[in-house]
Amino acid sequence: MAKCAITGKTTVFGNNVSHSHRRTNKQMKANLKKVRAIVNGTPKRIWVSTRALRSGWVERA
Repeated sequence: MAKCAITGKTTVFGNNVSHSHRRTNKQMKANLKKVRAIVNGTPKRIWVSTRALRSGWVERA
């Protein structure tokens, strides 16, 4: 399972609730992108959430 290297976001689980209130399992996946970023002075490919990218927490290579 992919995980954001900055925020730690990953897949979370919950329930789909229908109109008749029946429940089924649901997966909500984090919006992750594989980007080249500077990590310890060298460019690396890491999984990063789009929230971290928009917030400027990642230095792109």
